[in-house]
Amino acid sequence: MLLSTTFEIQSWMIIPFGIMLLTIAIGPLIAEHWWENNRNKLIVSLLLGVPTAIYLICNGLLHNVEHQLLYDYVPFIILLCSLFVTTGGIHLSGDIKAKPAINTIFLALGWILASFMGTTGAAMLLIRPLLATNSERKHTVHTVLFFIALVANCGGLLTPLGDPPLFLLYLRGADFGWFMNLLPQWVFVGVSLLIIYFILDSYFYKKEDKADIKNDTQEVKPLRITGCINFIYLAAIILSVAFINAGYIPQMGEENAPLYIKLLREIVLIVVILLSLYTTKKEVRTANQYSWGPIIEVAVVFLGIFITMIPAMEYLKANASSLGLTAPWQFYYCTGALSAFLDNAPTAVAFHSLAQGLDATTISSFGSKLVADIPEILLKAISIGSVFFGAMTYIGNGPNFMVKAIAEENGIKMPSFFGYMIKFSLIVLLPLYILVQLIFF
Repeated sequence: MLLSTTFEIQSWMIIPFGIMLLTIAIGPLIAEHWWENNRNKLIVSLLLGVPTAIYLICNGLLHNVEHQLLYDYVPFIILLCSLFVTTGGIHLSGDIKAKPAINTIFLALGWILASFMGTTGAAMLLIRPLLATNSERKHTVHTVLFFIALVANCGGLLTPLGDPPLFLLYLRGADFGWFMNLLPQWVFVGVSLLIIYFILDSYFYKKEDKADIKNDTQEVKPLRITGCINFIYLAAIILSVAFINAGYIPQMGEENAPLYIKLLREIVLIVVILLSLYTTKKEVRTANQYSWGPIIEVAVVFLGIFITMIPAMEYLKANASSLGLTAPWQFYYCTGALSAFLDNAPTAVAFHSLAQGLDATTISSFGSKLVADIPEILLKAISIGSVFFGAMTYIGNGPNFMVKAIAEENGIKMPSFFGYMIKFSLIVLLPLYILVQLIFF
């Protein structure tokens, strides 16, 4: 996205973007019931986004606004919607023995699926049967906490489908298969968390009442999957994102190509959405307590984010050299720190823009090839930081609060916002993330 050479972005123009992110972060904490209404989220997005768009257009940046909405926002929302609809049409039911080994297999399955179903899809598919499996046990909070870390966050590192920040980086030029380069970090953190969980769950399992364990053994219902046709649609989504792009269809990257060619991937995904809605039995979505609320929430919130981030991205590009971030570990921790308390998708985009603005000497000092127009090592740091650190708080990634709410609906007393950090993320996750930096950056 090229900025007019006659117009310079000023620092004050970042304010709407900052307000937008802070509202998302603190809205659920200080005005929970007001913020639950998607209409209020839309009002906030429009109040901040519309004046920003008008200001940019009046200064000759109509193309920037048009490109951001049409070729970033629309593909982003359609992809999330396709994953939301297809995974919402798959229902897993049953109640098996809640032994440490079985619980660990549940978490490992979700960790693997997250990269291909998305963290939200994998989390919503597995959280209810996991809670049903553990319903006879008293010590279950730790299982939900590790589920948030493994399934709702860390698992989604290997493809652009896994987590929203990765898809936005994919739209900025990272190949679909490039994210498989993050396999070592994915394995290191995932396996470490699974081992820690198994040890911890084994300890708590021994503390359970014998009567509860007996009930758990007797009340067994085999696992059953319904809505399996949606696995075909899920495969279609993966193939569409992997192969329907300018790398395989050059016409999609031509400036004067027809709109239906440029948005061919999104057209295919819309067809997948309609097929899933038409062919999935209503009972399956009812069993999943499916509603359009969550995806509408994402759409209205990110409308404001995508508009207000335009001046923020351009300012970071123009002033990158003066901000003092040059080392991969700095990008890793800074991206991670903001992803923990703000939304990790715009955070990843902001630091990608910052990396684009580094001077040629700094870029050449990394001695690595460019991926998505920035040094590969910086893209790795940004990708890993945004995905992993999303698990540091309830507000770091969308599925976190959803999992927490479902657990509380099932009678599990979850830690408070700060309790989650003190009892889990600061003592379990952060040490692992520091090891990731020390080993890989």
